[in-house]
Amino acid sequence: MIRKLSAVALFAVAGAFALPAMAADCAATVDSTDAMQFTTKSLEVPASCKEFKVTLKHVGKLPKNVMGHNFVLSKPADVNGVNADGMKAGADANYVKAGDSRVIAASKLIGGGESTTVTIPVAKLKAGEDYTYFCSFPGHAALMKGTLTLAK
Repeated sequence: MIRKLSAVALFAVAGAFALPAMAADCAATVDSTDAMQFTTKSLEVPASCKEFKVTLKHVGKLPKNVMGHNFVLSKPADVNGVNADGMKAGADANYVKAGDSRVIAASKLIGGGESTTVTIPVAKLKAGEDYTYFCSFPGHAALMKGTLTLAK
């Protein structure tokens, strides 16, 4: 009898921890550095998520006016245009043109020691297509890129 109760208690404890773990599948953290790098080069979004949250952390020390970083998501073919228009928009606009329909999601610009979270609406993603996330701070997109895909 005691063994059965112990087993039930263990399953209950394991079940309590399973729910938060499932919720965490709809989120990821990407670190960015003073060396103009994202530490995560690819993200896979579970198809079961309605939203996918990316927390961008700037693990460097330099301020955002010198080495600012953001997280911008678009289709690979749109990266150069989004980046060019973002540079024209300037720092006050987080280097993202307002209302740019090519941008699926974009975070604010952060500096060393800061973090921000951006929400990606999963309904805007299609399985089998690649998406590119990048930093649109001037000159960073050449090095700071990653691939995002929607799991099938």
